Amino acid sequence: MTSAHVDVEGERVGEIGKGIMLLLGVEQGDDEAKAKRLCERVLNYRIFTDEQGKMNLNLTQVEGQLLVVSQFTLVADTDKGNRPSFSRAGDPQMSKTLYEYFIGLVREKGVECQTGQFGADMQVGLVNDGPVTFQLRIA
Repeated sequence: MTSAHVDVEGERVGEIGKGIMLLLGVEQGDDEAKAKRLCERVLNYRIFTDEQGKMNLNLTQVEGQLLVVSQFTLVADTDKGNRPSFSRAGDPQMSKTLYEYFIGLVREKGVECQTGQFGADMQVGLVNDGPVTFQLRIA
């Protein structure tokens, strides 16, 4: 991704250049151990191209930035009917706590990390390179 930003009520609250925009959905049963594992995977996932055009480099190797946006709709159950169910989503307080914990872990690793605003109505912009999009699930 070459750039991304998040606005809330017309104000830019987060913006990055080259890096990863992470839409983070928290499910019931998620915990700090899963947040730690996700942090390691996101920072070390080799999705940036090297000199030969192969996906061999991770976020830290390209000195990229991370934009983390809370996104409870990612955990929607869409298997039946015409309306998504959000019964698997973590409760708001637990989700906010894990969201903030995850961001703290990323910053402890020295990666520049911008964020959206948890629970807000956000307008998100993204210039996706490729486009390249992955879904990481931590079991």
